[in-house]
Amino acid sequence: MNEFWSPVWLSLKVSLVAGAIVVILGMLCGKWMARRRFKGKIVVETLFMLPLVLPPSVVGFLLMVVFGKNSLVGRAVEAIFQGTIMFTWYAAVIASVIVSFPLMYQSAKAGFEAVDEAIEGAARIDGANEYQVFFYISIPLANKAILSGTILSFARSLGEFGATLMFAGNIPGKTQTIPTAIYVAMESGEMTLAWAWVAVTIVFSFLLLLCATIFKSA
Repeated sequence: MNEFWSPVWLSLKVSLVAGAIVVILGMLCGKWMARRRFKGKIVVETLFMLPLVLPPSVVGFLLMVVFGKNSLVGRAVEAIFQGTIMFTWYAAVIASVIVSFPLMYQSAKAGFEAVDEAIEGAARIDGANEYQVFFYISIPLANKAILSGTILSFARSLGEFGATLMFAGNIPGKTQTIPTAIYVAMESGEMTLAWAWVAVTIVFSFLLLLCATIFKSA
């Protein structure tokens, strides 16, 4: 049983941690970019959305280069944490953050753009600072878009395969998530086990998409 549940729990842990990071980054970037006009905005937004269209293997390769021992970032991380984060569950979290961020960012940005500027302006006139406007006005008014983005980014993290396989590896009990476990089970001919993981993934994904649809239509 442990062989079955280990990838499930790890996938949920990675998706929850990555989801929390993505929600924070997505809301901050979405709020900052909504209605803001500056030279090069299109380029910045294109970079934010790029992981959606890049092949997962390319994302994994770039992460290996950025966090590799020969890079400045990799050496800094190794000095701070006394070891590389490659082939650890932290690497799976980073890969999930990269690939799911565009979904959260796009949803949060659309939500903040839909907020009536007059309401935010009235709050500022009444003495609210920018942080209070953000937390007590903007977020509550954009909550449907934020919740939808949160659910979709979590679902994307749960299904991440290519970048995770390259950057975090497929170590049972350590970095093996549901998608990589399915791949290994198929390769070794354990179709019953593979089908069980597929069923769990379908159930999770269906429930998450159902929740996102309900929130949008509510």
